[in-house]
Amino acid sequence: MPSKKRSKTNNFVVQGGILAIAGIITRIIGMFYRIPVTNIIGDEGNGYYAAAYQIYNIMLLISSYSLPLAISKIVSARYSRQEFTNSDRVFRGGLFFALISGGIACLLVFFGAGFFAGNLMSEPMSAIALKIFAPTLLVVAVMGVVRGYFQGMGTMVPTAVSQIIEQIVNAVVSITAAGMLYSYGFKVARLLKNEHYAPAYGAAGSTLGTSLGAFAGLIFLLIVLLLTSASLRRNRAKETVKAVEPMSDIVKLILLTAVPVILSTAIYNISDVLDNGIFNKIMTMKGQGVEKTAIWGVYSGKYKLMMNIPIALANAMCSSVVPTLSSCIAADNIRGAKRKIFTAIRVTMLIAIPCCVGMAVLAKPMLSMLFTGDLTLAARLVQFGSISIIFFSISTLTNGILQGINHLEIPVRHSAISLVVHIAALYFMLEHTNLGIYAVVYANILFAFLMCVMNQFSIRRHLKYKQEVPRTFIIPAISAFIMGVVVFALYNLTIRFLGNIASTLISMAVGAFAYCFCILRLHGVREEEINEIPGGVFFAGIARFLHMI
Repeated sequence: MPSKKRSKTNNFVVQGGILAIAGIITRIIGMFYRIPVTNIIGDEGNGYYAAAYQIYNIMLLISSYSLPLAISKIVSARYSRQEFTNSDRVFRGGLFFALISGGIACLLVFFGAGFFAGNLMSEPMSAIALKIFAPTLLVVAVMGVVRGYFQGMGTMVPTAVSQIIEQIVNAVVSITAAGMLYSYGFKVARLLKNEHYAPAYGAAGSTLGTSLGAFAGLIFLLIVLLLTSASLRRNRAKETVKAVEPMSDIVKLILLTAVPVILSTAIYNISDVLDNGIFNKIMTMKGQGVEKTAIWGVYSGKYKLMMNIPIALANAMCSSVVPTLSSCIAADNIRGAKRKIFTAIRVTMLIAIPCCVGMAVLAKPMLSMLFTGDLTLAARLVQFGSISIIFFSISTLTNGILQGINHLEIPVRHSAISLVVHIAALYFMLEHTNLGIYAVVYANILFAFLMCVMNQFSIRRHLKYKQEVPRTFIIPAISAFIMGVVVFALYNLTIRFLGNIASTLISMAVGAFAYCFCILRLHGVREEEINEIPGGVFFAGIARFLHMI
């Protein structure tokens, strides 16, 4: 049994696990609701949705996307010193920041929808969807502060539950509204003699789900905050620290913390917007019109959808590790910080590596379970791009690690360097080769790889930290390779008799067992480590029963 001290030390893994489970659930819901939405609005509608979402996403990144991480970092440092009043003042200062930044972004997107869609993305029809996205920017900004406040206090449960509620409402409304507005757009298309209005209005219906889902998530968080207000008041009454930080200092600190985080995240994610714009412009010059919109719809609506599910773990681990690292640095506990970094990277790689192999081997079978029509392009994109799961997982997590140890400017610099190389490589491949959409996939792999390398060097330099290699990378890679062979052989053996869905599910289940068996037999994970994850005692008991440990 793990000691109480060790369990407390690795509590961030449990909290990260809770958030990861919620992230995976929301992405699975997202993946499944996009199937009927895609069937309603088609690849062209997905292309309009993707163009609007890219603008919305970049405005979200600039205005407030990283507020949960920034607020959690500041609150965690004060909460660890039992400065409950100052933690509360950070929350209030964060709300002020969110209302200003989110409000400005909302107005810019609503009134500038035509310019952004037409001039920046070369998709004027996506302006309809973009206007519906606008109010969501303000709602998400406020929601981010509340989530960051809870995360800074050491609990990811409100964030996790609110994410699931948000996605459920999003799914229900998106499907319903996409169908209704597509029908309305069809009537408009007949009236104006422009067939593109139907998928454009259908895409707008899908964005309505995002807006109402965010609002539902915020309502839940405010209810939880109200229910915990009595406990928070008791904490403030008992605190011994009476030095109250001026609100002006707090707002300044939020700015100094949030701006580098927002900049690094914005640069890190702006590549999607630039990719879409560059791809559209060059493909248009090469004579592709609606075809390039449909191709981008496959990339964003199928390929990216599949890639985002396993990367959810890295995002969750990043959200969990930043406040805990901030607490360690505030207490000058460098040894504890190194131990948390070691655990976070190991846990992330134990999942990212087999996901990469599984996606590559079962690309078309998994897509065939979810979508109809010709999936050749989507399957090839997944196969060629699956390695990005590993690189994006590491780069996302190491960004959070650097932010957690108070080197917020480093991810900004690394993201900017990687972005310049990424754009140059993408432009060259699109302009001088016939790679088409594959150029976007390869350029993104290059971007994530450069981030990994530079971030790892910086962590090593500032903490004198070096990641253990055999159990973190080599054993999971060997186990994943064996899993891939088993999955490939089993699928091809059973597909003739059981059909695609049954063969895929059986292959995935047996492959997961084979991976776990290899990891345990090769001593990649120890029993005490299993006990520390959510439900670990149960899984360890099964492993002992099967003589795997």
